[in-house]
Amino acid sequence: MNFRLRATPEAPGFQIAPMVDIVFLLLIFFLVTWNFARYETELEVVVPVAKEGKETRRAMGEVILNVRADGSVVLNRKTLTLDELRQALQRIASIYPDQAVVLRGDESASYKHIVAVLDVCRSANIWNVAFATNRPKE
Repeated sequence: MNFRLRATPEAPGFQIAPMVDIVFLLLIFFLVTWNFARYETELEVVVPVAKEGKETRRAMGEVILNVRADGSVVLNRKTLTLDELRQALQRIASIYPDQAVVLRGDESASYKHIVAVLDVCRSANIWNVAFATNRPKE
């Protein structure tokens, strides 16, 4: 004889606490990544305007090299010599062989400084180099 009543299982309700946790984690993630992406484009580098340039999406983990007007090269908010840049890019290329590099050259920088950075990229086995430009004012 079985005197127990079988209870019908209730459907689980919507749990709000885990959803709030996930939303807060996503919010923190996007704020941090936006903040890091903003640092590399707020340096005192004025890139030239290109009429036919397209705005592309930035890839995660791309390396941004800034060449200032005086020829100094900035990587991750640090001013580096060409030898230090070569060593840093060789370390990156050994881990990520197809690493993308965005070269942001100041519009008043001498062409020889841009070519010197391109030579360093090539000697470090970096072949995927893009040039950053601004869109024209409409």
